[in-house]
Amino acid sequence: MYKKAPTLSRRALMKAICATAAALHIAPQELFAAGRNKITRAIPATGETLAVMGLGTSRTFDIDIDELGQSQLYEVMQAFFDNGGQLIDSSPMYGNAETIIGELLGTAKNSGGLFSATKVWSYGKAAGIEQMQRSMDRMGVQVMDLMQIHNLRDWQVHIKTLRDWKEQGKIRYTGITTSHGRYHGELEKILKTVPLDFVQLSYNIDNRIAEERLLPIAEDKGIATLINRPFQRGSLFRLVKGKPLPDWTAEFDCASWGQYFLKFVASHPTVTCIIPATTKIKHLLDNMAAGFGRLPDAKMRQRMIRHLQSL
Repeated sequence: MYKKAPTLSRRALMKAICATAAALHIAPQELFAAGRNKITRAIPATGETLAVMGLGTSRTFDIDIDELGQSQLYEVMQAFFDNGGQLIDSSPMYGNAETIIGELLGTAKNSGGLFSATKVWSYGKAAGIEQMQRSMDRMGVQVMDLMQIHNLRDWQVHIKTLRDWKEQGKIRYTGITTSHGRYHGELEKILKTVPLDFVQLSYNIDNRIAEERLLPIAEDKGIATLINRPFQRGSLFRLVKGKPLPDWTAEFDCASWGQYFLKFVASHPTVTCIIPATTKIKHLLDNMAAGFGRLPDAKMRQRMIRHLQSL
């Protein structure tokens, strides 16, 4: 039986929000202004809109249930929803993450509408069905908004099940994912020939390979995109450590290096939703702030690239 960890009071959460906002030079009311200047994108298949800033759970949510009360994940989840977040992405590959999500969703107040996303990561039809049902049970959702085939694993088999489940109303959207460049060739062929609602891939200011083929194909085929590794697993922060943020970033409402990297990704017109992962409330608030205000235009994007290359 799971132990229920204590939840953070609204007063304590607001105190943490205000302290973090002060450190980031962001007004707390701006952080909580859900819907006001919030950046959203439409899912091509239906026109349904999503907040451009989502939440990933790889590595960060893989903890034991007994550790949950000592973590900041209750605060992270609540602040995510308070700041207009919707899409939470997971996978059975992420250890205990789906179970932790289910626990957190049981206590979080969510007025913006959860968009649940996970993956199937197994071989064989029966194993895939069993795994997907287990994921839904762990996350506590009756209908999974998005079910994705993780890293193309046994995709020819799972795509049939996903189509059946979509027709039955068990899932709303189908997708496929990769975080490895070596799969790009095969993924291109799949996107061109197999009807899908979403594709998840890696894309950031220092790894723009997806711009060459994958993003154009997604745009042409009307496939929504989820972006993982927007910080290149932290290497982008190491690159700018100790470097001042340029004054001109204020032109697109950017107040930190994290927002610099996220707003670059969000400014690509084919990007639907970005899923940075974190365990810290400070980082979550910074990430969510990138989903509000102005974005860099094409000229500014090139300036951002050149500046990063000059460091």
